[in-house]
Amino acid sequence: MARRAALLLLLLLVGPLYLAAPAPALAASGTIVFTTLGRSRYAFDIFALPLTPLSSSSSSPAAEVRLTDGASVNYNGNFAPSSDSLLFVSERNGTLNLYAFPVPSASGSGARREALEVPEAAAALPSPLLPWDPIALKDRPSLTPDGAHLVYVSTAEPAEAPRRSWAAVYNTHLPSGATRRLTPRGVADFSPAVSPSGEWTAAASPGPDGWGGEVEDLNTDIYVFRTSDGSRRTLAIRDGGWPTWADETTLFFHRRDSDGWYGVYRAKISFAGGAGVSAASVERVTPPGFHAFTPAASPGAPGLVAVATRRPGSDYRHIEVIDVSGGGGANAYFEVTRPVAPRVHHFNPFISPDGERVAYHRCRGSGNGDSPLLLENIKSPAPDTFSLFRIDGSYPSFSHDGKRIAFVGLPGLFVVNADGSGGRRQILSGEAFPTAWDWKRKGVIYTSIGPTFASERTEVDVIAVSLGDDDDDSSISIKKLTTGSENNAFPSPSPDGKWVVFRSGRSGHKNLYIMDAEDGEAGGIHRLTEGPWSDTMCNWSPDGEWIAFSSDRHNPGGGSFAIYMIHPNGTGLRRVVHSADGGRTNHPWFSPDSKTLVFTSDYAAVSAEPISNPHHYQPYGEIFTVNIDGTGIRRLTHNSFEDGTPSWTPYYLEPEDVGETLQASGTCKFRDCHWLTVDAKPDGLMCGKHG
Repeated sequence: MARRAALLLLLLLVGPLYLAAPAPALAASGTIVFTTLGRSRYAFDIFALPLTPLSSSSSSPAAEVRLTDGASVNYNGNFAPSSDSLLFVSERNGTLNLYAFPVPSASGSGARREALEVPEAAAALPSPLLPWDPIALKDRPSLTPDGAHLVYVSTAEPAEAPRRSWAAVYNTHLPSGATRRLTPRGVADFSPAVSPSGEWTAAASPGPDGWGGEVEDLNTDIYVFRTSDGSRRTLAIRDGGWPTWADETTLFFHRRDSDGWYGVYRAKISFAGGAGVSAASVERVTPPGFHAFTPAASPGAPGLVAVATRRPGSDYRHIEVIDVSGGGGANAYFEVTRPVAPRVHHFNPFISPDGERVAYHRCRGSGNGDSPLLLENIKSPAPDTFSLFRIDGSYPSFSHDGKRIAFVGLPGLFVVNADGSGGRRQILSGEAFPTAWDWKRKGVIYTSIGPTFASERTEVDVIAVSLGDDDDDSSISIKKLTTGSENNAFPSPSPDGKWVVFRSGRSGHKNLYIMDAEDGEAGGIHRLTEGPWSDTMCNWSPDGEWIAFSSDRHNPGGGSFAIYMIHPNGTGLRRVVHSADGGRTNHPWFSPDSKTLVFTSDYAAVSAEPISNPHHYQPYGEIFTVNIDGTGIRRLTHNSFEDGTPSWTPYYLEPEDVGETLQASGTCKFRDCHWLTVDAKPDGLMCGKHG
């Protein structure tokens, strides 16, 4: 009771106080570590299979050729017009960029090719095609027929407003490096495709209304414009994505229809002189009953279109080729990947210009399992200020001596050496989230046990885990700090080691409370915020002056979250950053000098069509920093995945210590988009529904 009285006295009687003496000022430096949902389990390479088996009577699987080198993560490829080079996206060297490899010649021997066969001198690490800054996503490469111009998506330039996508189509003249933006300002473009002549580019765009928060199929239309300068931009097809040219006047694309199925469509394009471009006809190629998406056509394979499918009875997406030359309902379907790798997901096919092979990316392993790629260096936009790492886990936090990282595996609580060495040490086996280390008591980690994303009355409690001897799991002790079991979560200790702020649903709403760090509620508890909204994801600043948190108090129950700050005595409440109406800005964490916050947000919207990736609940999260006065927002990550739960330590983790030295094992463990589930309806029909 004495500690409780002391707490109340501090909170209620003293002016604008802070619970700890300000720590010595630190430069905003150190290391930021964050998670990307499942991304550390993606060991992608690009593979190819010949189209010749489609007309062969042989029942044996074709010879699969691996076109990329097994380094890093390689995906979203395309053949150069001459067919002798492969363009692709790779995440090597800590950032997404575009690369080119020579393509191995097709082999009729039937032997599976496990590695790219190139001369030894060419086998060295390749240089990116676009070495220029700034750091940005670079995706969906295409070359014009002369080989001089590279067309691609990039997030190099900020959007003009929050919650607008930075994705735009660019044209770079490779000999000179001269680059032109083809997408108009204030507009986003995805999935560009260059016509066989190189004169036209088609792209999927949400148009001037922008992104509406979709996490499944984007509400995009297909626009066509000149590849050289973006002129004559015309809305050609409403409600469509992922365009691909079969010839100069034929486009295939995908669309999700009212029956729930993704289907592939064919459009005939008319060029009416100065009047622009229009779709003379649009017809559905694939029938209801299965999902077909991300189509690919090639002038070298007239009448054929490759698609990714999810069929009833299969848990995996596979590549199939459709012969549409018969027209009407006479289309024939040929399996490509299922006979070769039946229990692996295959993504985003593309056909060679000569029509001899279809390529795609898939996991380079043969099954599912854990990956040893624990920490991955991401190129920092301010390498002299902080390093940036992705971890294979959620809610990471550094011990205050900088030697260990705690994180959760959903389920499980784990501890690992800060450089990723030593393997994962599992501390708890159940559901736990998040993690925060005590500032004064060595080896004490705060977390909460119970389900995530649960209601106010769900049983969730804050606990303190004492690790004891680092090598002796029997010395681990657990102390329950909350007693109400009403969704008590997100504990964060004060820097003086006396108090813990956390969120609780005990009032019927999720608000913030402060309790004794050692004895929990029994040692004293005080309500910090109050109202019919959700205050959550709180973090105490290193100087003790502020608590940052996420809240929907600006629109209770509306699903939109912004970041707020408040003094520990309940004064000084202010909103720091909000991505816009409907936006989500979450998981704030203070910099070592308490002057900056790192957080995750949909501030930059989405960067690619979600269906082109494995499953992400929120395919729009990126990591940002902002000054605590709300100025100076900076984007740190650029990808099409879901980044989240960042933390910041003053200790600088050297990128070369953990960068590309920890390679993924070649096994993969991830899900396909859950909303592509195919289920039987009561009437016996099949449909796709949200899982």
